[in-house]
Amino acid sequence: MTNERDDSHADHRERARVLADTYAERAPTEWFDRLYAEGIDGQSVIPWVDLDPNPNLVDWLDQAALSPSGQRALKVGCGLGDDVEELCERGFEVTAFDISPTAIEWCRERFPNSSATYRVADLFEAPADWHRAFDFVLESYILQVLPPAERAEAIRPIADFVRPGGTLLVITRGRDPDAPEGELPWPLTEETVRQFEAHGLDLVEFEDYVDGENPPVRRFRAAFGRPRGMDGGS
Repeated sequence: MTNERDDSHADHRERARVLADTYAERAPTEWFDRLYAEGIDGQSVIPWVDLDPNPNLVDWLDQAALSPSGQRALKVGCGLGDDVEELCERGFEVTAFDISPTAIEWCRERFPNSSATYRVADLFEAPADWHRAFDFVLESYILQVLPPAERAEAIRPIADFVRPGGTLLVITRGRDPDAPEGELPWPLTEETVRQFEAHGLDLVEFEDYVDGENPPVRRFRAAFGRPRGMDGGS
């Protein structure tokens, strides 16, 4: 998925919540395609889409000591592709996937000359050749829209995309452990974000900050690395 717009799209989140509740028991991730289909037909506004790269990603990339040239990157839940194209422009060889066929079709129409590979895929049934295959993996605003059970299940496959020596960047809403969970998108605790450490990744950097949205939103931005030489399963 792409950027999340917090204030101006607040009313439009209600449609996402209704769809998420409707699909919760039988297919808790299929509502994404329904919402994208409504968006392309003009029936709904997709609340996390700004049609620009996520500023929290751009800010991190501007400061990170990365050498993107020739490095393989994976965007988890690519939405309409703006973060993907940002990674391409910086020199990464990018694979991007989304569970929504409508979103992937939309990406290909928006960026017909993109160097990225856009494909439909389910995080929980990812291609085997993606295992430990990427130098840089981006997870932004995906875990926070998954129900707790699916969220816990999603952490392992995301971690397993990272190759030895590679980096995972996680960007999410944040909250204190004793704060209410609230509504979708659910802010995560630091403990939840750090569960990637249980799957072979080391926490390199953890930022707890308030972003520049109007109104401001508390964010966690965490970078993890997989130590070199870790070629076995996690």
